[in-house]
Amino acid sequence: MSKKNYSVARVVTHTQSTIGKCERHNERKNECYANMNVDTARCDMNVHFKSCGELTYNEQLNKLIAEKSVCMRGLKADAKIFDEVIFDVNTDYFETHGGYEYAKEFYEEAYNFAVNLYGEQNIISAVMHADELNVALSEQYGKPVYHYHMHLVAMPVVEKQILWTKRCKDKSLVGTVKETVNQISHSKKWKSPQAVDENGNVVFNEKGKPVLIPSYSILQDDFFNHMQRAGFNDFIRGEKGSTAEHLSCLQFEIQQDKKRLEEIKSQVEKEEIHYEEIKTANKTFLEIDSMGKKTLTGKVTISSEDFNDLSNMAKQSVAARSKIYELEGENERLRKRNWELQSHINRLSERLHKLEQICAPYLEALRLMPEKVQSFISDVLKTVRKEKPNKNIDIKKER
Repeated sequence: MSKKNYSVARVVTHTQSTIGKCERHNERKNECYANMNVDTARCDMNVHFKSCGELTYNEQLNKLIAEKSVCMRGLKADAKIFDEVIFDVNTDYFETHGGYEYAKEFYEEAYNFAVNLYGEQNIISAVMHADELNVALSEQYGKPVYHYHMHLVAMPVVEKQILWTKRCKDKSLVGTVKETVNQISHSKKWKSPQAVDENGNVVFNEKGKPVLIPSYSILQDDFFNHMQRAGFNDFIRGEKGSTAEHLSCLQFEIQQDKKRLEEIKSQVEKEEIHYEEIKTANKTFLEIDSMGKKTLTGKVTISSEDFNDLSNMAKQSVAARSKIYELEGENERLRKRNWELQSHINRLSERLHKLEQICAPYLEALRLMPEKVQSFISDVLKTVRKEKPNKNIDIKKER
């Protein structure tokens, strides 16, 4: 591979009160998006591997609770209820392996991985986005290139045994299993295991505490290994929380806009010089009118040399009349073109300013808190709009 491609499996947690923003983005229910590269004309090409239909994410959760498929017993009002898992590989990986159709096969297998991880009954939505333009690669390939990735929303469910308490009349039952429920528990689902050495002994740090293996790091490993076994190769395991491609795309846009801005300014200067040359030529014609001298009787006298020059120029003027009309049209075109270029400069300047505003907090947050930057930027930049019907494709898998 000329360029290394990386797999990403990133988890963002949501409460019942914050899941709405995630839903509007994933299901394309917004009227406009903070991500300027979302092509709303392609939203119908997004692919659902799992959908809750007309229900919202919270409505689907309430439905499952009513059916006793999941349980929220003991959870606080602001507890983490939903996991949003973003499965991703560099855009160029899909572009060089078949594009849209290959991406659908890839993320169908990624969905199978998620089913094994969460259980299909606990997955609320799984949608592959195919409508986000990758500006950097579009410039490179000379055609629109889209960044394929999948957003999967699921509930972290674990089996929990409910025991009979001392209040039970039958004392022989106290401490035994009363029932087993499917409890939503982010902390237990993603509990980090202890690290062990080659001999299977627990590893301790300098303070004598057991060293834990980050559960999300294990998720990265498991996702990478699953996709490799399924035959999807030519990429390596990425780092959790990596946002390098998104960041480089924004930087590339700023760089390209600056380059185009300089080119347009240079073109404006050249055409202004051309326009000045035309104005000088017009002044030369005015000088012709001043040739000769008036006498006291009102007649004009002219030297033989000037007469010959004037005669020759008069003959030339007849032939050049069409050229004069052409130059006048060119003058008007240049004035209009200069105005259009200046307007274009203003639009690019505004867009450049917006891109710099977007990148500034992103870069600062990435520098200070790389592990939290994704959730932070998501909360700051996503625009809250009224909900609208979801028109995405719903693919039902036969099992």
